[in-house]
Amino acid sequence: MLEAILECCAGLDVHQESVVACVLSGPLDRKPQCEIRTFGTMTEELLELGE
Repeated sequence: MLEAILECCAGLDVHQESVVACVLSGPLDRKPQCEIRTFGTMTEELLELGE
């Protein structure tokens, strides 16, 4: 079993027409909360992803 060493991490799945972002966060001694959002690839949507 892997040991958690970070309280927050993120990953991006980049496609031609979308970007899917996943963020895992929470205390190391508990199951992390997961937030997944999909963004388009137009400038306005990429700026929203950056925020």
